[in-house]
Amino acid sequence: MEKNTSGKRSRKQYSEIENPVEYGYVDVKPLNYIQGQYMDAIQRNSITFGVGSAGTGKTYIAANYAAGELFHRRAKKIILTRPNVEMGRGLGFIPGSIEEKYAPYLEPFADVFIKFLGKGFYEYCLRTKVIDPKPLGYLRGKSFEDAIVLCDEMQNCSVLEIKTLLSRIGKNCKMIISGDPDQADIRDSGLIDATKRLGNIPGIEVVTFLDSDIVRSKLCKQIIMAYRN
Repeated sequence: MEKNTSGKRSRKQYSEIENPVEYGYVDVKPLNYIQGQYMDAIQRNSITFGVGSAGTGKTYIAANYAAGELFHRRAKKIILTRPNVEMGRGLGFIPGSIEEKYAPYLEPFADVFIKFLGKGFYEYCLRTKVIDPKPLGYLRGKSFEDAIVLCDEMQNCSVLEIKTLLSRIGKNCKMIISGDPDQADIRDSGLIDATKRLGNIPGIEVVTFLDSDIVRSKLCKQIIMAYRN
């Protein structure tokens, strides 16, 4: 995977991108070329990797797409997962149910779903498992069908973990996998390995975000770029 150093990208104007009229729950316009490319890749592929800098809208775009597919009844289920590196790869010592233990680590998704679907409907979907948060370590033996699987912070999963996750994909399933290799808390990131191995397989696409694609704020972009030097 190409190392993000200059933060510059040669591209045509994002206004030239042809996006389907109906993308997601609300009419989200790409703020730059790469966001439009990411939206297009998600719609066209079974597995899409969004890889690169924080603050580029990877989670926002993926969650909006999933909310729209659920709202328009093109998906029966949304599965949310991420590695629990920050929790020492273990949930057993934290009080509460698995869902209660895991909830704080999925707040970025929750914020977007509440914005698009409303808090009441989002909480209903959680209660009925239509939106189903699952720790990465609890996915072995499962098969995903008629579902959208949103995988966040995947730079912190091992090669075996991401292989296990990807091999769960079944009929009418779409996976959107995002992460920033520069924020990896482990030595051998499964995300980097997967993008190198799988990028040329039909139905799988890797979209790379650079520092110049950061949209969170001007200050966020300046801070991240300062740490490149």
